[in-house]
Amino acid sequence: MAAAWVLVLVAAGLSLASAGPAPTSKPTTAWTDCDFGRFKSLSPRELEAFKEARDTLENLLKSWSCTTRPFPRNRDLRQLQVWERPVALEAELALTLKVLGTMADASQGDILDQPLHTLRHMHSELQACVLAQPTAGPQPQGRLHHWLHRLHEASRKESQGCLEASVLFNLFRLLKKDLECVASGDLCLRTQTHPQLMW
Repeated sequence: MAAAWVLVLVAAGLSLASAGPAPTSKPTTAWTDCDFGRFKSLSPRELEAFKEARDTLENLLKSWSCTTRPFPRNRDLRQLQVWERPVALEAELALTLKVLGTMADASQGDILDQPLHTLRHMHSELQACVLAQPTAGPQPQGRLHHWLHRLHEASRKESQGCLEASVLFNLFRLLKKDLECVASGDLCLRTQTHPQLMW
């Protein structure tokens, strides 16, 4: 009788193994969770440094125009899968750092020193997490692909004035909404997007 049960269990195990894993919305190789909880809220001192820099630099903006919006208003990281959000935020931070770094080099004094230090630390943490992920997963698709492509094209085609204005106007959204969403992980609930709204 015991031998019969062993045969039954072995057969069941082989059947489950041949069935393969259940479909998942994550990459085929598991995404490793990253701990961004410490970035969920910045200190009052850090936020004040960002506010002072933004207000000062906005007053220095000259006439500018954009052919496309690098950071559309209806863009929302909650529309992405949880594992896609750090990838999108890393690209957003990379463009922000590139633009603010150029502004700092253009003799804007030391007003950007603290904000750039904070952003570089955030970006290095995000970049390390993204680069450490398995490379066997699928290439970015859907909204994530559209978002990354938009940022890439904006950095190549838009004027410096457009990029500066876009980054400054998006700065506190990045710090208080996008960063908090990524740091919250599964607690930042997904939303459904109206079909007509595109990033």
